[in-house]
Amino acid sequence: MQVTGHFEKMRTVLDKPVRYTLSLDGTEIEMNDLIGQNIAIRFSGEIHCKICGKKTNKSFGQGYCYEHFMNHPANSPCILRPELCEGHLGKGRDLQWEEEHHVQPHVVYLALSSGVKVGVTRETQVPTRWIDQGASQAIKLAEVPYRQLAGEIEVELKEYMTDKTNWQRMLKNQVADADLLEQKDYSATLLPEEFHDYISDDDEIVEINYPVLEFPEKVKSINLDKTPEVSGKLVGIKGQYLILEGGLVLNVRRHTSYLVEFSA
Repeated sequence: MQVTGHFEKMRTVLDKPVRYTLSLDGTEIEMNDLIGQNIAIRFSGEIHCKICGKKTNKSFGQGYCYEHFMNHPANSPCILRPELCEGHLGKGRDLQWEEEHHVQPHVVYLALSSGVKVGVTRETQVPTRWIDQGASQAIKLAEVPYRQLAGEIEVELKEYMTDKTNWQRMLKNQVADADLLEQKDYSATLLPEEFHDYISDDDEIVEINYPVLEFPEKVKSINLDKTPEVSGKLVGIKGQYLILEGGLVLNVRRHTSYLVEFSA
């Protein structure tokens, strides 16, 4: 099999294990079927903006040309800092986009990817967001009507826990031993009373298993700008990372819009 197309974030389905599909300009590749086989990826040297298709020398913010990185609503400051969102006030770079993406029910969650972390996502992105971060377990902490409110809750909790994933530990499967239900109960006590009504009644701890034959002891991240050709046995997939034998890992999402030749 040999396919040429632009990288985009792999689609996922929560199963046992998670099922991954890589789409290269419409050609669908069921990645789980390739685990244990040799694959090769060759970067053509071309990157095309995911919005306008314009050729760009550098991918900004995972697949954008500079203009759309600076102006597209998907790159607004409140993407990284949801507490800054003003979509519910009728403000933003694109009001229709804000209504469709940010003035929607959001979830504040706790996840185990390396240690316990707090995060925010749109309700429709559960459990996709958890899978993309390589979480082994996740639980809903709060459910709110719009993004800014979720961000305020996250800010309160960031004083006590991280909002980042240690990607090296995640890929090595070095996951902290923690009870997420206990962490949820504890986190609720840390929040001001104004947020208590938003605490989720859903106490399910979602277990997430990944298609991995062996976890690496050491990891070395591949940057296609510096290493345009890579090959080896695919031994697993976790988060948005392809794990090759010997600890080489490729973050597919980080290389969104890169034109590559994929073979297996």
